Amino acid sequence: MGFIFQSLGRTVLAGIVILLVMMGIANTFGMMSEHGYWQFFMRWLHILSGVMWIGLLWYFNFVQTPSMPKIPDAEKPAVSKVIAPTALFWFRWSALATVITGALLAWMGGFIVQALTLQPGARAIGVGMWMALVMAFNVWFIIWPNQKKVLGLVTVEAAQKAAAGKLAGMASRFNTMLSIPMLYCMAAQSHGGF
Repeated sequence: MGFIFQSLGRTVLAGIVILLVMMGIANTFGMMSEHGYWQFFMRWLHILSGVMWIGLLWYFNFVQTPSMPKIPDAEKPAVSKVIAPTALFWFRWSALATVITGALLAWMGGFIVQALTLQPGARAIGVGMWMALVMAFNVWFIIWPNQKKVLGLVTVEAAQKAAAGKLAGMASRFNTMLSIPMLYCMAAQSHGGF
């Protein structure tokens, strides 16, 4: 068992194998309907990617950013050269995956137009979708381009680097703020909270 947990790749693969076994058992006992199952599976992918996205957003805002001033200058490159670029990779791609799986889920459920136009019966999910779209835009077009400057992936003057850091930080805080009502809207649509 230790062999599995010594590698993230093997750990994730083991999780996928467990999932496939569970799906095989459910299918054997006729517990999976064709259309209903694939809509559920898309919802699961949406939740999985959303947990990664918002989990990393909250990691940056609740852990990494507040901890950086406490780290000695000599040790900060470990974060900025190793941890942050990897975390930002997963952050931006999980944001995109969340938006794509959410749109596919809304399309499969037949409510994408109603949600995006904030029609009765789909307002809560629609508001949540619009917030998520704004947040994803921030990730790809404000946070990531500015973080590349902060991390030195794009060479800029010191003043530009400081300004980029401030802008990326503010956009990240904005996303953290929006994540709270966005998550509420996502749950509210199907659980009567709105």
